[in-house]
Parts: sequence; structure tokens; C-alpha cells
Amino acid sequence: MVAALARPGRVLAKQMLLIELSAVILVAVGLGLAVNPDWGFASLVGGGIFVIANVVFCVCAFLFCGARATKLVAASFYAGEALKILITVLLFSIVYMYMQVELIPLKLTYLLALGINIFAPVLFINNKK
Repeated sequence: MVAALARPGRVLAKQMLLIELSAVILVAVGLGLAVNPDWGFASLVGGGIFVIANVVFCVCAFLFCGARATKLVAASFYAGEALKILITVLLFSIVYMYMQVELIPLKLTYLLALGINIFAPVLFINNKK
């Protein structure tokens, strides 16, 4: 019963991750064809950073469920958010230090994925009464 209560949230999280991943791949392919392959690769890396960090957060956020595990739910949610920020910083640091990528598509695709994460839940609002 407890897992059934968390199922709609897990489904929504999976849908969000698929939408973000699809948008990142679409933008990367589009920029790779329209501008040059370097822009496409940088775009894929920038969006990939956000998607990877968001997957880690979703795993941590849905690790526990139920009213009896409220402290564990809250702790895993906050730990997931902290881990998401840490992974984002770490991946951006690795990209800046060890890779030669175009910065404009890298940052723009990261911001696109972030914007999708902010505004896409509006698409899932269900006003059935």
C-alpha cells in the first residue's frame, strides 16, 4: 500500500526525465547539424550534466515512502538535493578542466533542461474533478 502511494510521483519523475533527455538530444542533434558537430557535442554534455544530476536526485527522493518513514523521506530528499548540487559542480569542473568544448551551447542546453524542469510540470496538472 505504501509503495502505491508513491507510484504517481515516480511516474511523474520518469516522465520529466524522459522529456528532459529527449529535449537535450533533440537540441544536440539540431545544433550539431545546424552549426557544427562541436556545438552538438557541447550541447549534449551540458544537457547531460543536468540529466545525470537529476536522475541521482530522483533516485534519492524516492528511496523511502510512507508515513512511518517521514524522517527518512525528508533526509533522503535533502541528501538527494545536496548530492545533485555536488554532482553538478563536479561535472562542470571536470568539463571545464579536461574538455575543450564550446561554452555557449554547453550553458544554454543546461539552462534549457533547467527551464524544462521548472515549467514542464504545468503540462501534467490534471484538473479532473
